[in-house]
Amino acid sequence: MKKITVHFVKVNGETVTAEASEGDNLLTVAQIHDQPLEGTCEGQMACSTCHVIVEAADFDKLPDATEMEEDMLDLAAGARRTSRLACQITLTADLDGLTVHMPVESHNMQIV
Repeated sequence: MKKITVHFVKVNGETVTAEASEGDNLLTVAQIHDQPLEGTCEGQMACSTCHVIVEAADFDKLPDATEMEEDMLDLAAGARRTSRLACQITLTADLDGLTVHMPVESHNMQIV
């Protein structure tokens, strides 16, 4: 499997670079690399706590959001035009070098 590089930009501007495999879920990669994404809905899309802001240059590489994802993003604190739910992003070769920003409002209740 092809390795994919993902860059997580923290609120303070620090960048964490993670290596993942093609087919990995962005939320899982974020959690492995201690990024502040909760994602506790276990795939039921009942929350927006895995919200990330995708770098504009990468946004068009993603498949369109589903109606359900768009509904969840309406509830996300700090959502932007390029916001997506990390749980809905599956890494592909086209996404190698993907850069996502952690929203200022992001938090991870699992480590509180």
